[in-house]
Amino acid sequence: MTESNRLSSAFSKPHPALVCFVTAGDGDTAANLDALVEGGADVIELGMPFTDPMADGPAIQAANLRALARRTTTADIFALAEQFRLRHPDVPLILMGYANPMIRRGPEWFAEECAKAGVDGVICVDIPPEEDEALGPALRTKGIAPIRLATPTTDAKRLPAVLEGSDGFVYYVSVAGITGKQQAATASIEEAVGKLKASTDLPIAVGFGVRTPEQASAIAKVADGVVVGSALVELVGKYGADAPAALRELTSALADAVHSAR
Repeated sequence: MTESNRLSSAFSKPHPALVCFVTAGDGDTAANLDALVEGGADVIELGMPFTDPMADGPAIQAANLRALARRTTTADIFALAEQFRLRHPDVPLILMGYANPMIRRGPEWFAEECAKAGVDGVICVDIPPEEDEALGPALRTKGIAPIRLATPTTDAKRLPAVLEGSDGFVYYVSVAGITGKQQAATASIEEAVGKLKASTDLPIAVGFGVRTPEQASAIAKVADGVVVGSALVELVGKYGADAPAALRELTSALADAVHSAR
């Protein structure tokens, strides 16, 4: 199954998709990723640790520091991705992170490594759509989906630039701010998803501040996917090498809630 087919298949199921995030190099990452899949995650986001993760809240910032303290490198991340692809040939894998590690050796190098490792998509938090040429063309050439972020402050004038060249799905950041802290009201999410759907055929996945099965279920009633990150990363921070069991348990509860929402 190819990169684009894996993502499209994940969002073509008869239920909304659960997208789960953990940070590479934090704890036993391979076992953590397997636990997410075993728990029922439809799409996996693997965070690339970075020294200045400006969009991330305390939980993911701490995970970045733990991973960097273990000297996690970009080569390590691609090795994790490649091994994941061998174990899970049909589960979409997305790298999420910041521009510096992605483009410091050139966007073509990064895109080539993504393709070799079986990565399906890339979310780069700090390259705005107006600077797409910094990474987007290289990813598209290799069949890797550049996944864009839309936020509550993305107005009608700017939305076409966000959607232009985006692929895989649109990640709607439901709150203006950092990950893991607050959650938007369901009514505002429903309104935002409706506006996005009027402008694109891409699936809409909603994240930031989603922590419980109840919250995930409410969002899954109106969106094509639900993204959960900080709540999972906190379990890695709490349990360390013993995190997989806790990750599997929470992911299973989230998956049940999302998959049965409608």
